[in-house]
Amino acid sequence: MTTPPRRILATLGARLSRAARRTATAALAGVLAFAPIQAAEAQGRGIPIVRDAEIEALLRDYARPILRAAGIDASATDIVLINDRSFNAFVANGQRIFLNIGALMTAETPNEIIGVIAHETGHIAGGHLARLRQEVSNAKLMSVVGMLLGAGAMAGAVQGGPNVGNPGLGVAGIFSGSQEMVRRNLLSYQRSEEQAADVAAVRYLTATGQSPVGMITTFRRFADTGLFRSSIDPYLQSHPLPAERISQLERLAAESPYRDRRDPPALQARHDLARAKLFGFVDSPESVLRRYPPYDTSAPARYARAVAAHRTGRSREAVEAIDGLIREQPSNPYFHELRGQLLLESARPREAVESLRRAVQLSDGAPTIRVLYGQTLIALGDGASLEEAVRQLERATRAEPESPDAYRHLAMAYGRTGQIGLAELATAEYYMAAGDVTNGQTQAFRAMRSLVEGTPAWRRARDIYEFVPENRR
Repeated sequence: MTTPPRRILATLGARLSRAARRTATAALAGVLAFAPIQAAEAQGRGIPIVRDAEIEALLRDYARPILRAAGIDASATDIVLINDRSFNAFVANGQRIFLNIGALMTAETPNEIIGVIAHETGHIAGGHLARLRQEVSNAKLMSVVGMLLGAGAMAGAVQGGPNVGNPGLGVAGIFSGSQEMVRRNLLSYQRSEEQAADVAAVRYLTATGQSPVGMITTFRRFADTGLFRSSIDPYLQSHPLPAERISQLERLAAESPYRDRRDPPALQARHDLARAKLFGFVDSPESVLRRYPPYDTSAPARYARAVAAHRTGRSREAVEAIDGLIREQPSNPYFHELRGQLLLESARPREAVESLRRAVQLSDGAPTIRVLYGQTLIALGDGASLEEAVRQLERATRAEPESPDAYRHLAMAYGRTGQIGLAELATAEYYMAAGDVTNGQTQAFRAMRSLVEGTPAWRRARDIYEFVPENRR
């Protein structure tokens, strides 16, 4: 798979690793595409996160009414895109929903993704993560009990003499049986929670006047992959088998007054553009042209081809294509953003500035666009541009205090304007956001020596320097 440009990908692996350690096996709950172990392992390795203002805004709009129906504060819930082509989603670290880009690229309608979000919201609202932790704790207890029973059986076998049989085999069988009982009980718990999340999802969709058919489409897709065969033991699965889930969803969908309701055309258009952008960045240029051939003059097709053209060095052609889209939709902030990105990556920052300034205005200050704008102002390098870069990047870090990319560019802007102490503090923030506590505290100590003692910046540097990670408390 072709790697997208750096702006659209940011690896926050260490920070997510801390979250993974806090949640332990919590990522096992809510894995929609039947790959819980792989999802949990991915967090431990460091997950490549996709940051894109357009897609994030679309997903927030998908999720907002669902979260409201579930009684969940949308402002406290994040939807994080993962650079993985498989169709998958899961919940971890409280109210954070992880969604693979493959889900968005595969889903042909907004309703399919909204159904996925509704399902994961069911896990959040149902408190399934917290209860799964308790179940895991209970499973450990059951495992210990099983081992004690095995030890007791071994003692009884030894005392009973040769007529009892081989004590070693007896103990092994009981140990194995106790572990199998633990596993089956835990998987049975997860299956029940998955079914509860499905029911909750349909309830949220009904409350918001949306169809549950997208969920059925999703599970039929799973059934068609061939990953599940009739010979599989249903008691060894953490999720209900697709046929069972489809049957349950079809019964619930038949009762919905909104079964046949379609997505609004404007929302479908945004969905199509988001998918086209992803295909443009992620697929090979040849695949993009097969999916969006030159005779396709739709906006999504031209959007995808513009990205593919830029990736193959035809930047002038790419910018001309984006200019055509802007003429048709002059208030679309993401067309202006992409135009600025293409110009910046073509070493034309002065031409990119106005496009990105316009994108910031039209997007109501989307932090990721502010960061790109600040990066472009730094590239210009003159005094006024650097001062504006500081202002823009400071606003971006206030809006997203856990964004390493924003702090990295802010540190550069501070350094270029001679604010060494603040540059060291921003570098410390960058390392902390990326999960590198050691380097973060080293930079914070340097910042404390450069900043005026007692100022807010100095106190923040001291807080970082004195921070004690959870695993050391």
